[in-house]
Amino acid sequence: MLGLTARQLICSVIAIALAAGLYLGLKDTLGKDNASWICLLAAAPFAAAGFFRYNGMSFEQFVFAWFKVSFLCGGNRGYHSENIHYAALGRKERDDFD
Repeated sequence: MLGLTARQLICSVIAIALAAGLYLGLKDTLGKDNASWICLLAAAPFAAAGFFRYNGMSFEQFVFAWFKVSFLCGGNRGYHSENIHYAALGRKERDDFD
């Protein structure tokens, strides 16, 4: 519909409904200018989620992958190099370069 996928259409409708609801609910309390900024900031993530694609992943898949890498599987990863030249010659590695 309108050249959008179902995902893009649903996310756009949710963003518009959220923005309209917030604006109508907050315009008398905070004023029209402040209410418009709040509804814009609140609706933007929902609108972006429908169109977001990164390396073939949808927004939810990307957030899960980021969370997994950053928190679930994140930890200290030490790098230990091995000098294969010294190993091939049967020599012992030196710690300093005298």
